[in-house]
Amino acid sequence: MKRAASRGAVRVIAGRWRHRVLPVAGTLRPTPDRVRETLFNWLHEDVGDAHCLDLFAGAGALGFEAASRGAQHVVMVERERGVAALLESTARALGAGNVEIVCADALVWRPPPGRAFDIVFLDPPYAGPAPEAALDRLDRLEALAPHCLVYLETDRDTAAVELPPGWRFVRVRRAGQVGYHLVSRNPSAGLP
Repeated sequence: MKRAASRGAVRVIAGRWRHRVLPVAGTLRPTPDRVRETLFNWLHEDVGDAHCLDLFAGAGALGFEAASRGAQHVVMVERERGVAALLESTARALGAGNVEIVCADALVWRPPPGRAFDIVFLDPPYAGPAPEAALDRLDRLEALAPHCLVYLETDRDTAAVELPPGWRFVRVRRAGQVGYHLVSRNPSAGLP
């Protein structure tokens, strides 16, 4: 019998930490299990050995899920010190040597020169900045690999999401109030 994550916790769905329940700071809104499962089904072949960025880490559900499923390196950026400390504690408890926690504002943080990410998760607070603005900034900073896939989570319909020039929707879904999208600038992004 699967143990569901309780309020204030999130469950890792698959990989080496499958079914592990991770703590979540009380005010955060983790990406729902059903949405994460769909997302990682879309990404299944792309996650292994990928360099991932979870820019508005919050609960860390997306970053820890990617690390659990074999991502080579995951950078989680979170501006709230207490939340970043909880993410650090969780990474230590998991023995997650492939996870790096950075306490910084996602819209100011700059990746080290020469670092390019294969997969980026952009799930800011719904009342916060639009994820596509963060995508545009990362693109201008040349922090994205040419084949990069970007997950955008919003409380808006796809029609209200304005992608930067050259980017296109690869996958689009809705679950309740959550709109979740996978985007790419690579016209041959090979998703089934």
